[in-house]
Amino acid sequence: MVLAQLGGSISRAIQQMSNATIIDEKVLNECLNEITRALLQSDVQFKLVRDMQTNIKKIVNLDDLAAGHNKRKIIQQAIFNELCKILDPGKPAFTPKKGKTSVVMFVGLQGSGKTTTCTKYAYYHQKKGWKPALVCADTFRAGAFDQLKQNATKAKIPFYGSYMESDPVKIAVEGVERFKKENCDLIIVDTSGRHKQEAALFEEMRQVSEATKPDLVIFVMDSSIGQAAFDQAQAFKQSVAVGAVIVTKMDGHAKGGGALSAVAATKSPVIFIGTGEHMDEFEVFDVKPFVSRLLGMGDWSGFMDKIHEVVPMDQQPELLQKLSEGNFTLRIMYEQFQNILKMGPIGQVFSMLPGFSAELMPKGREKESQAKIKRYMTMMDSMTNEELDSSNPKLMNESRMMRIARGSGRHIREVMEMMEEYKRLAKIWSKMKGLKIPKKGEMSALSRNMNAQHMSKVLPPQMLKQIGGMGGLQNLMKQMGSTKDMMGMFGGGGDNS
Repeated sequence: MVLAQLGGSISRAIQQMSNATIIDEKVLNECLNEITRALLQSDVQFKLVRDMQTNIKKIVNLDDLAAGHNKRKIIQQAIFNELCKILDPGKPAFTPKKGKTSVVMFVGLQGSGKTTTCTKYAYYHQKKGWKPALVCADTFRAGAFDQLKQNATKAKIPFYGSYMESDPVKIAVEGVERFKKENCDLIIVDTSGRHKQEAALFEEMRQVSEATKPDLVIFVMDSSIGQAAFDQAQAFKQSVAVGAVIVTKMDGHAKGGGALSAVAATKSPVIFIGTGEHMDEFEVFDVKPFVSRLLGMGDWSGFMDKIHEVVPMDQQPELLQKLSEGNFTLRIMYEQFQNILKMGPIGQVFSMLPGFSAELMPKGREKESQAKIKRYMTMMDSMTNEELDSSNPKLMNESRMMRIARGSGRHIREVMEMMEEYKRLAKIWSKMKGLKIPKKGEMSALSRNMNAQHMSKVLPPQMLKQIGGMGGLQNLMKQMGSTKDMMGMFGGGGDNS
């Protein structure tokens, strides 16, 4: 995953600093140099990195800090705030409103994934109740309209384009007019890919923008662009009023730091990130949780959203109850695999929990292939209830494994591999042991009066330690803002009885 390496380097630098007995100028400089190196290696622009280092040194003046202050926490908070500042321009992007027609224009370099992103953006809003429509104003690239047509048909979204007309301005105007008459409330205009060296194409982009008067111009950027991101993004910003950025191909092995530079260049927020080529591999981007996960501090609200999104409401308390007991059986693994196929890799979900960042999914295993999971599930279909419900891996002796291999048409080596995966997940699951689940009646009272004191009683001791004790928990709750979000995890946020 893009930026996973960067997150790992920054986490290590902070960890090394935390391990130091005394935090003095030397330790602080070593930590900042390590972070600077990691950011530069990830293609973040040099000027941004230098400014960030200067700002942190200004905030963390070790001589002025009173003896009682927790220097580690102050330094960690300063790093967190500065990374947030790079990614957050301080102004929100335009958000379309249901029932009111909004025109959104997509611009970007060739091959950055604009056409696919247009459909993902439309599909995301369609699921939320909007009536989106797509207009293909890309007459420059052969096959652009075919691609949009194919994507839109698959997602059942109305589209407009032309094989004959070569004037993109005319197509854009006709498409927007047509969908306004059809009462579509989100009209998305896809334009040709271009780069700053092509003056004629930039002029054409300005004309399309003037003719359609979009409410929002989205700059689509490939995360692998590297150091060139800043200049290219700036050129687009100078030609049209870029109001938001979407970063694509975040599932690749590119360094992705250019994405941070593009935000600084356009002074526009990142609103979504593309994490794969499928229609639903598209995530809302939120600065604080993103930086939290980058620093290994976890993302509570994201974890809750994932649980609410995938696990049916009536099963949520049950799942959390199993989590708190820490008994991980093959049947639970089977159920989790079913959920994974719906929601994405379990590592991504668990990386949202504080302290679980890098150790969870070994490098290269971030995106567990669906075929492998389905293969495991086929093997589990050949198991008895006793085998599925036992949390004792010793029960699975060689003769049982041979039977399962024959029954599922797999090799015994694959059954052994699945058992290794089971042991690995059971180890992670056992870390959640001791998560105290409030009873249903206590829910509403607890969600109203929730503070760090209450929360510390709910969390497993090991997890509390990983967050950084009471102080770390208070910081986390401050960042997340709403305790209602945190209580949502226990199925209690919305209990109004």
